[in-house]
Amino acid sequence: MAKIGDIDVGEFPLLLAPMEDVSDPPFRALCKEQGADVVYTEFISSEGLIRDAAKSVIKLDIYEKERPVGIQIFGANMDSMLQSVDIVTASKPDIIDINFGCPVKKVVSKGAGAGILKDIDLMVKLTKAMVERTHLPVTVKTRLGWDHDSIKIVEVAERLQDVGCKAISIHGRTRAQMYKGNADWRPIAEVKNNPRMHIPVFGNGDVNTPERAVEMRDQYGLDGAMIGRASIGYPWFFREVKHYFETGEHLAPPTLQERVEAAKRHLQMSIDWKGEKLGVFETRRHYTNYFKGIPHFKEYRTKMVTSDHSADVFATFDEVLERFADFQFV
Repeated sequence: MAKIGDIDVGEFPLLLAPMEDVSDPPFRALCKEQGADVVYTEFISSEGLIRDAAKSVIKLDIYEKERPVGIQIFGANMDSMLQSVDIVTASKPDIIDINFGCPVKKVVSKGAGAGILKDIDLMVKLTKAMVERTHLPVTVKTRLGWDHDSIKIVEVAERLQDVGCKAISIHGRTRAQMYKGNADWRPIAEVKNNPRMHIPVFGNGDVNTPERAVEMRDQYGLDGAMIGRASIGYPWFFREVKHYFETGEHLAPPTLQERVEAAKRHLQMSIDWKGEKLGVFETRRHYTNYFKGIPHFKEYRTKMVTSDHSADVFATFDEVLERFADFQFV
C-alpha cells in the first residue's frame, strides 16, 4: 500500500495529474467517480495567490467528494511560495504539491516549474522551507532533468526526500523534450530502486493504455501512475485500467449514451462553477476525446467547439445521440 504521509492511497494508485484548464472541480469529480485514487488541482501561481488574483484563487475550490485531493502551486520566489503555502493550507486540502516540472516558456522563464531544474539547490531549499511551513504532507512533481546532459533525478529525489518531501511524481522526459518523443521510465525506476528511498515514487508520461500502466507497475516497479493526457475527455480511463489490473481483460468502452451524459454533466458542472461563458469555453478541449472514433463527426465537433451558448452545445449533444444511435464503440 502506498502512503502519502499518513494518507493511505491504495495499492498502485492512479493519480489525476494537475493540468492547466483541465483538472478543475467538474473534471476531477468525473475522474474520481471513474476510479481516480488521488486528484490534483490545476497548478496555481504563488504570485497570483498572494496578489489575490481571481484566476488563481478560484482554483483553490475543493470539495469533500474529491478527497484525497492535492493543491499544486508553482513559483521560484521563497517569500511568495511560503505565503502561498499559508493560503493553501487554509483551504484544507489533503496534500500540497510543488510543480517543479511545467515546461511552458512563460513559467520556465521566471525560474519556476521545470526552470528550477537548473538550480537544484534552490529546488531543495524551497521544498524544505515549504515542508516546515505546513502540517500537510508536501509532495513534488518534476521531470528527469533540464536536458539529457543534466539528468540527476536519483540524487534530486533523494535530496527532496531528505528535507521532508512525502512523495515524488516524475515525468519521464526532460524539459528540453517538452512533450515530444517517448517518455523514458528507466530513470524513474532507478529512483525507486535506490535503497535509500522510502517515499512513494509515481511515474508520469505516456501511460495511455491499461497495458502501459501494468508495465509501469510490474516491469518498472513504481508505486503508482499519474495520468494526464489519456484522461482528457475520457475519465473512463481510470476504470479501464483498474478493470485490466483485476482481470487482465479490456473493459468495454463507454456507450454513446454514457458519453453524452458525461459530456452534459461536465458542461453543466462547469457552468455552475465558473459561469456560462467560461464554462462553455473551457470544456471545449474535452469534446474530441468524448466522441473519438465516430465517423463523419466533424460537423458536430465544430458546432461543439464554436458555439458560445450552452443551449446550443446541449442541443448538439442531443443531435449526436439521435444521429449516431446505432454506432458501437470498439
